[in-house]
Amino acid sequence: MKRTKINLLLERDAGLEDVLVNGWVRTRRDAKTFSFIEINDGSALKNIQVIADATLPNYDDIRKLSTGSAVAIRGVLAPSQGGGQKWEIQAKQVEIISLAPESYPLQKKRHTDEFLRTIAHLRPRTNKYGAAFRIRSELSYAVHHYFRERGFRYIHTPILTGSDCEGAGEMFRVTTMDLAAVPVIDKHTDYSADFFGTEANLTVSGQLSAEMFALSLGDVYTFGPTFRAENSNTRRHAAEFWMIEPEMAFCDLEGNMDLGEDLIKHLIGFIMDHCPDDLELFARFVDKKLRGTLDNIVNSSFVRLPYREAIAILEKSGRKFTYPVSFGLDLQTEHERFLTEQHFKKPVILYDYPKSIKPFYMRVNDDQETVAAMDILVPSIGEIIGGSQREERLAVVEARMNEMNMEKEPYWWYLESRMYGSVPHSGFGLGFERLLMLITGISNIRDVIPFPRTPGSIDF
Repeated sequence: MKRTKINLLLERDAGLEDVLVNGWVRTRRDAKTFSFIEINDGSALKNIQVIADATLPNYDDIRKLSTGSAVAIRGVLAPSQGGGQKWEIQAKQVEIISLAPESYPLQKKRHTDEFLRTIAHLRPRTNKYGAAFRIRSELSYAVHHYFRERGFRYIHTPILTGSDCEGAGEMFRVTTMDLAAVPVIDKHTDYSADFFGTEANLTVSGQLSAEMFALSLGDVYTFGPTFRAENSNTRRHAAEFWMIEPEMAFCDLEGNMDLGEDLIKHLIGFIMDHCPDDLELFARFVDKKLRGTLDNIVNSSFVRLPYREAIAILEKSGRKFTYPVSFGLDLQTEHERFLTEQHFKKPVILYDYPKSIKPFYMRVNDDQETVAAMDILVPSIGEIIGGSQREERLAVVEARMNEMNMEKEPYWWYLESRMYGSVPHSGFGLGFERLLMLITGISNIRDVIPFPRTPGSIDF
């Protein structure tokens, strides 16, 4: 007999004579002639109640079921006789797949997020994390659906790379060499003996590769894991994280900002429509202001503001910030949240940043001082998107690389793309985990990714 997921049973309009459900026991309590068993299979926030009658042949074993035990239930889906649920299962057969010992760590009480990170292999069984990772799954689907409906092509960009897209050098090296006997020539590592014959790293972005396909296929996107060896233990940073990165040919900065705003609104609206029960959990128990925040983002026109004007607003705010504010310095989270939560009270798109704080590939504006970069800032999070119109002019790209003392040889293919049919094009990166933090109200990135990778932590 084919099993049915609990979420499908809970949505039914009529009962069923015979159902098979598998799941894990959340609670069990005994009456005189039967047991109430609450089970969940991970498909829904709500459990389903099973009534196991004392006449069942293995009833003595059923009464030994503990929290965390796994069972298979066959029975009749019938209207519930108790309050709080529409349906219950009147068991005809209870198969005990495994019994969890009393040491099972997820008992019927609230656990701290810090504790649950130490048992990341079990925390998806809790209400909060089950909801978070169901939303993550639905949000992943929504990303692909959004771009497919708009004619974008999905590109699988490399995870292993010889290029540093951001130019910051915060990359994880990948090698097959014996670390106890690394060959050295003139005090420099000799990578000619390594697997690729040159230095290799885990990528920080799929952008440069996606650009190549945008200049061939038009509108493309990549969505996958990226890595940054930044020794940061803040609530917004992880060493492994996922990025949504669209690239569009024949698109300027204005079109780039339009897409970023529309994408954020669409994805939030999708989760509000498709995950109401899971979202309600976060609105009730994690962030009481969550509904208002999400409604405001979906229904607002984002403010569009030059970086220079944002600096002026911050300087005149009268606020004493921890980090200094002046033209030529990058904004910090406290500045971004002031603009979105207190000054404008809505999302803000900042654009035209000083070229001195931005990578080589961003298009230089006519003032020769700024580049056509844009960041989208949202309440609670700060920066959630970073992007730009790309520099399509070969001579300007080369000049920028010279300014930054970059070696051109590893980027020969990138420079060649500016020789053969180069066109204006734009793109951005949307931090997937930061979007999940925004949607759920969860305040730490470690709690929206299944197995977080942070400095000093690579368990599981």
